[in-house]
Amino acid sequence: MTLREKIEQEIHERGPIPFSRYMELCLYDPELGYYSRDVERFGKAGDFYTSSDVHAVFGRLLARQFEEIWRVLGSPERIEVLELGPGRGLFARDVLDWSEKKFPEFFRALQYSLVERSAALGERLQTTLSRHFELGKASILQWLKPPGCPDLIGTAKAVPSQGLPSKMEKGVTSASPLDYGAEVLQHCEEETGKGTTLVVPNRIFLERALAPDAPTIVFANEFFDALPVEVLSPQGELRIAIRDGRLFETWAPASSEELEFLDRFSIHPENGERVEVPLWAQSCMSEIAAAVKHGIIIIIDYGYSREEQLAGRHRGTLMAFRQHSATANPYEAPGEQDITAHVNFTALAAAAEQNGMQVQPLLTQSQFLMGIGEQNQFADAFEDCRLAQERAKVALQLKHLVTPAGMGESFHVLVATKGIDADRSSTLLGLNFSKKC
Repeated sequence: MTLREKIEQEIHERGPIPFSRYMELCLYDPELGYYSRDVERFGKAGDFYTSSDVHAVFGRLLARQFEEIWRVLGSPERIEVLELGPGRGLFARDVLDWSEKKFPEFFRALQYSLVERSAALGERLQTTLSRHFELGKASILQWLKPPGCPDLIGTAKAVPSQGLPSKMEKGVTSASPLDYGAEVLQHCEEETGKGTTLVVPNRIFLERALAPDAPTIVFANEFFDALPVEVLSPQGELRIAIRDGRLFETWAPASSEELEFLDRFSIHPENGERVEVPLWAQSCMSEIAAAVKHGIIIIIDYGYSREEQLAGRHRGTLMAFRQHSATANPYEAPGEQDITAHVNFTALAAAAEQNGMQVQPLLTQSQFLMGIGEQNQFADAFEDCRLAQERAKVALQLKHLVTPAGMGESFHVLVATKGIDADRSSTLLGLNFSKKC
């Protein structure tokens, strides 16, 4: 069965599905989804690349920032870095290698946890980080299916919509897609009770490597942009149906939750316009922020603020990518192309604040990396260079990370803390340039 056939079968059984469900299947189906099938989709030879694919300096700079956070936290005996969506593990490898070389005391305290459910990517992580797995420094977090819960589709990046009866099946046509996951969560909690586990929005319980009260650094680079989104227009909420053997778009009344999100964090679409409603990203941020008792969350992604939307920018950002080519058609070759939407940082910041976190002013990636690297003039980037040609090449790679022509201005950084003295957290190197603007 192809993924398209699987999608069609679900539509035949359930009726039109929310766009978020279609996006979830395309990206995260365990066997046929985009992220489940081929790890070679990553990198410059694949469909897209991330900052870690540009140069090891990205991970080295963040290792320096993580070590400073560890010191701000009082240099605890153990600290856990929890990376969401680690891909092939290049960033984790760079952080661990550089920490071991430059920050041995921090490295001794460090436990690096990787949140990745794709079997193919899990195997790649085992290869990329083999030495650190052997040392006990790295671990892939276990995804636990509590007793009595059904098998669930999805990863840390998706809310499941299978297993228990949905509200659509009960005849409520305007139910929020979040209701699918909410029913699963309620059922699982009734079966298992709540323990020392982090609950993320796919409603699978995620076990931490260290004790729940151990300080935590949650890091997410290009994680939230791949979470399934709802799509709204003046006609309502987008649903995917089948007509004459083809997928086609239809519309259902928007839920009160979706409309409230637009009121608080976004804009209402005008005629001929579509906007994304990232309810699952909002839920994910809320639950992670609630689970962090003592630590920091760092999110790096391309995105926008509500003020930018009100000014007419970032209104409709859903895109698909294949072999570094962008298209606005997410229905071509399901499972063969990446589907993303820009991140609403206003909504993520609000979710963090509502769960007891102190949110710093939004930064660009340029400001964040410049703040970290300025102190030693980016020596982390050039240390391995022996020849002038090598320095010139690295300088170009660094430029791509920090300049507006590269990734420096299109990517933003959200930093949120909990249980950390505000005066001390405001001195972090990565925040230096926010004070100068």
